[in-house]
Parts: sequence; C-alpha cells; structure tokens
Amino acid sequence: MSRSASFLVRSEADLKVDEKSLQQWVVGFCIIRFDLEQGQLIEECYPAGCLTHNEELEVAFSSFPDSVSQNHNRSSIHDCIFFFRVRRQGNPQVAHLPSSEIVEVNKTQASQMTASDKVLKQRSKIQTGANSRYLYGFVFNRQRHDERLKRGGEQKSVVILSHNPFSSVFRPLLQIMGPLYFDIGKKALNFIASYVSMWPVPIPGRLMELPIGNATLKVNLPPAHCMPLDCGVLFEELASPIAPFLPSSQSVPQGLFHDADLFGTFRGLLMQLWKLWELLLIGEPILIIAPTPPQCCEAVAGLVSLVAPLLCSIDFRPYFTIHDPDFAHLNSLQEGAAFPPMILGVTNLFFLKSLRRIPHVLSVGNPVMNAARLPFSARASTGRIPAGPEGLSLPNLSLNRFTPSNFLNAMKLRRDGPLCLMTEHKEAFWSSYAPITKPDTSILNRLIDAGLSPRVEESMSVVNNDILRRHFLELTTNFLAPFGPYYRPTTPSEGSSPYVDPPPLPTFNAEDFLTSLSARGPGKFLLKRMKSNWLDLYRRFLKGHNFLPWFQRKRAVAEQEQYRLWRQARMRADIQHFISRMSELEIVDTFNAIERHLLGELQACAFLNLCSSPMRNMKFYVHGKEQHVDRKSHNETVQNMFKHNFNPVVIMVGNPMLLDENREGFDKVDGKQSTTLEAGSDATSSKLREDLQAVFHVLPKDMQQLMLTNPERAALVRDDELPSKSTRAGLLNDLLQDYFGKELLSIEAVPVY
Repeated sequence: MSRSASFLVRSEADLKVDEKSLQQWVVGFCIIRFDLEQGQLIEECYPAGCLTHNEELEVAFSSFPDSVSQNHNRSSIHDCIFFFRVRRQGNPQVAHLPSSEIVEVNKTQASQMTASDKVLKQRSKIQTGANSRYLYGFVFNRQRHDERLKRGGEQKSVVILSHNPFSSVFRPLLQIMGPLYFDIGKKALNFIASYVSMWPVPIPGRLMELPIGNATLKVNLPPAHCMPLDCGVLFEELASPIAPFLPSSQSVPQGLFHDADLFGTFRGLLMQLWKLWELLLIGEPILIIAPTPPQCCEAVAGLVSLVAPLLCSIDFRPYFTIHDPDFAHLNSLQEGAAFPPMILGVTNLFFLKSLRRIPHVLSVGNPVMNAARLPFSARASTGRIPAGPEGLSLPNLSLNRFTPSNFLNAMKLRRDGPLCLMTEHKEAFWSSYAPITKPDTSILNRLIDAGLSPRVEESMSVVNNDILRRHFLELTTNFLAPFGPYYRPTTPSEGSSPYVDPPPLPTFNAEDFLTSLSARGPGKFLLKRMKSNWLDLYRRFLKGHNFLPWFQRKRAVAEQEQYRLWRQARMRADIQHFISRMSELEIVDTFNAIERHLLGELQACAFLNLCSSPMRNMKFYVHGKEQHVDRKSHNETVQNMFKHNFNPVVIMVGNPMLLDENREGFDKVDGKQSTTLEAGSDATSSKLREDLQAVFHVLPKDMQQLMLTNPERAALVRDDELPSKSTRAGLLNDLLQDYFGKELLSIEAVPVY
C-alpha cells in the first residue's frame, strides 16, 4: 500500500530529532520481521537501547497475529492495525505498585499534617512516564503473499511504543508510518521521529493539532482523570476541569479509548452490554476471544471505555499471547484460586483450555468478514470499519427476543460452554453472573438501521456509538453520584478567616455509606433501570479493584482543589480587617496559622527549584561520592535517587529559593514552564509574609521579643532579612524526607557558601 500522495517527506538535511521531546509521546519505534528459522527478529529499534532484552522479546512476540487467527485468502498484501499492552520489565521498583497509586496516610499522620502538607506529599508521588508499569505497542502488520518466497510469503510489523494509551493518536499515525516504511525503508523512522519530536507536550483532555509532514492530525486525548498515574500525569492536570457531563460532540472524550467502535464490535451482543458494564464496574476477570487481533483489541478497548468516567484500574491486555510472562503465572493457578482481575483479549483457542478457570468468556467478531484486511481507504479517520456488502439491519441484531429456536440455541451454547468455539466461531457470552441492571430497550430502539450501503453503514455506526456511549456515561455518572459528598471541596464562608486550616473531607466508612444509601435510595435514574437488589451492586463495587484507586484519586484531587481555593482566599484577604475584630488569643492563633502556611509555600518553592535548578547550584553525593549528572536528566536523577535505597544522600544546594531567568523548567502545564508555578508560589509567599509581619506588629511586646529569639521566626518577620541559607537548607531537608517518604533514608541538604 502506497503512502498518501499528499504526505511530504522532508530532506535528510532538515531532519532533527529532539529525543527528550520525542519521549513525551513515544518510547521508540521498532521494525520486526518474522523469520521462518529464527522466529520474530527486531531489525530496527529507534532510539537504540530504549528497550531491555526481555522487553524486546516480548514486544516481538506481541507484534504478529497468531497463526490460527490469520485469514488465508489469495490477496497479495494483507494489512492490519492492532495494539497490545505489556508489563515493563526494566523498572522493578514500580513493578508491584497499583496503577493509580496515591499514597494514603493513616489517621494519626493525617491529623498532624496541614492541608498544604497533604497536597505537597500527593504532588511528590506522581510518577513520570519513565516509571510507567506498562508499555503500549501499536502495530501495523503487513503479510505479503509471494510464491517465490519460502512458504509463499513474508510478515513484517511496524510498531510504535508508548507509555500512553493514546489510540486516537497512534492509529492514524500508523496509517501514515506503516505504508511509508514499506515505501522508503528505515529512513521512515527518522522522518516520523523528527515530526513527533516537534509536537507540543501532550495535554490530557484537549484537542491537539499534531503536524506530520504537510498534514495535521487533529485528535482528542483522553482526560487526565481516567489516565493511570504511572503515565506521567501531572497532579495539576488531574485537578483541571473535565468535559461537560453530556458533551455536545461525540468526539469529546470522557475516558480511555473513546474512539472504540462499541456498536460495530458488540452489535451481535447488544443485550449483554449492561451485564458487561457491571462486570467491568466491579472488576471481574473477563476473557475475550476473537478471530483476529484487531477485533479482539477493539473489544477490549470498547469494554474499558464502557465505564467512563470511572478510572479503570484493573489490568487489561488488548492482545494477549502465550509468550507474555504473565501467562505462566495465570496458567499455574491452583484449583479454587481466584483469577486476578483483568481483561484478556486473545485469538489463540488454546486459552480456552489453559485459562478455563476464568469465570466470564466473551466471543466477538466475524471470521468471514475480516475487518483487519480491508484497505485503509475504507476506514474512517476514527478507525471504524464499514460493514460488508451483506449489511446487518437492526432486526438482525441479537436482542434476545424469545422464540423457541433462540431458546434452544441459548441452551445448547450454555451446555457446550466456550469449548464449542474450538469447532466453530460464534458470538456468545458465557457467565454465571446475575446482573442487577436491566437492558434499556429505549436505547436499543433508538439505534439506527444501518442499511445496505457501506457509506451509510459507516455514518450510522458513528451515530449508534454516540447513543450507546452517552447512555453508559450517564449510567456510570449516576452510579458514582452518591459518593460525591466525600470528595466535595469547601470554601471559606463569608466573613470567616481563610487562615485557619480548611475542614477535612468527610470520613468514609463503607458500612455507614451503605446504610445511608439504603435509606435514601440511589436516585430515579438508577431505580428505573435496576432490580430491587441494587444495593448489592454497590457492595460489590466497594469490594472490587476499581473503587479504591478511583476514590483515592478523587479525594486527592478534592484536597488539591480545596487547597487552591483557600490559598486564593488568603491572597484576597485583608489582614487588617480581620485583626480589628480579633481577641489577643485569636491574633496569636492567626500568627501561628500564617507562619505554618508560609513555611508550606517555601517548601513548595524549594521543591520546584530542586527539580529545575541549574546544575551549577547542585551537587549530588551518594555514599560520599559525587554523582556527575547530565543537565537534561538531572530532574529524573533527583527523583530516582530517592526511589532506590541510596544511603546516605547529600544534596549540596546553592540558593534553591531564587529563580534563575535562564534555566529551563521541567514541568509544563498547558504549555507553560514550571516558572509559572514558582512565580505563583513566590507571590503567595510574599503576601503571607506581609500578613505575618502585620500580625506580628500587633502582638504584645514580650511575645514579640520571645519570637525573635528563634532565628527561623526572626527571618520571617524582619523586613530586612530573608531566610538564611542554613534555614533554607533545613526546609529542603524536611521537604525531601516528607516527599520521598524514606524514614530510614539519610538525606541532608547542605548550604554552599
């Protein structure tokens, strides 16, 4: 297949690849060939060394269709696009962390931490993409039929590797990159890398315009609230507003894989979508089997998207093979052992026997109309596939109407079980789970007859997907609504002091929540669509693997938002107005509160400077030996040194509290350098310092003299002094201990004079 005539390749003289910018989007590009004697071989990997040896093997095995899933026809070229997700093996430090980890402090610690302390600690736990637990591989596979070759053909795959599940970006990019590689060879890797390295920083939840050659990809990225934290999502992005509840355009994403074709994938099993929604909600393991990799990965993506805007925290594998290291563990589960919560998409029928203990098996796809083999000209830009010439009208969809033949077929499928797929592929769902949510026939009746025309089929699929996605978005949102009071931030009431610590969010207790919910009910929307035992679904959700990561993130974001709102209130507050109405005891309490907030702002500023200060101001010592760090990677070194058990660590700090106009910021939020955050922290620190001095001057003289005996306090309230280097080093030392949570780690910040 030739590349588009409108795609213009620049001359080699123009090629410049910024690898640091490239890694914001991709880990690397691979060209993999299937050799008859040696198996899968990686011919090219760009940039070199981006994968470990074991990761190279796993990527290579995951980049080709299983032999049993191939469609044997006589066309000369067969192209297909699919994607997989594998566990990274080069980061043992994060291999066993939950995918959306937010460290939870116990009640004793929480009572001793201010609001700013909590927010700073949460910020520090956000992991960068380099520490991602999973790797996503987007594959353009070409099988070429040629009688002159051994076995009559060859296979090659072009693979884009990323830490981010941006299917809306990498699928259309593969439609350019795949054919381009087969046109011009490995030079295509450098061309695509140079374009990608010029892209702006990915901003979750935004419409991005990404130039590629003389074309532009306009894509919507999934919102931050549904992204795993190990994808490198900034905490500030999590707190950013999400899209409207019911967006006016179906292209506005509300969760992962918003571009998945729900209607086209599950059109023969539409009545089962509500049961599948419940199983995803409570985190049950599901095995999905399809004739081809594109069909099985589309089904997995569709299921994950079904529970938006809920964060899907269970493991999902769009295309799983027997070569995956996790297969050995799954295959060795003892009789009676619970199957881990995960969604597995497979094409190899061997899994029906080896994973027979998985409780829910879903079979999708049509082996006759192999969507993976259609030319790309027949695809829409969203990656959806038009129907075959035979068409499928709505009356032909499986809506489980009761007829004697349907009843007999259902009983036969249930009796034979999933192993009947060994002889003939058919769409079916095997599960003993009794759903609580009733299928919404009003939604099914709104789905549009596709007709016979492929063009009409394409358009109607888009409309039907929008109907289904809006319904399940509303269903999930209403289901989660009762938890709202537990992550709703508060603001200072009118006339009250914003200098006190904000009230803590309500304490959550599962039994109290269920008792309260049972008394008031879940709301009219759910009562109409659920059976009388609807409370059981909430019980299962609370015990499942999706609840805690989602709830912890919502609470953390609420604390961040509450911190921001109270911080803004302090910036607007007129301290003289409050002083005039305070008693002497209230004035002392206000002084202590402002001092605590000021120290928190200084710590925040110290951390931002630590991450982006010029190397001339910092020296790193591990076990007494200075570590020479490249300037570009020094931020990663700062964070990684504390994730490993280096002990002791000494950081020589020049002047971490002062901004350097020439330095490059390390974090970018909405395209702005981290100096924006630092400037905001500096402005808040200045305002709080002025307020602290104002309160100090109205304190009794004896109390003023007592406070001035403390050098740290004296530095904060005197007009002619800033905190000394030793004081700033002490702040930074406390900050590092708190941020990295290493109680046994010896960390020392030493001032450099």
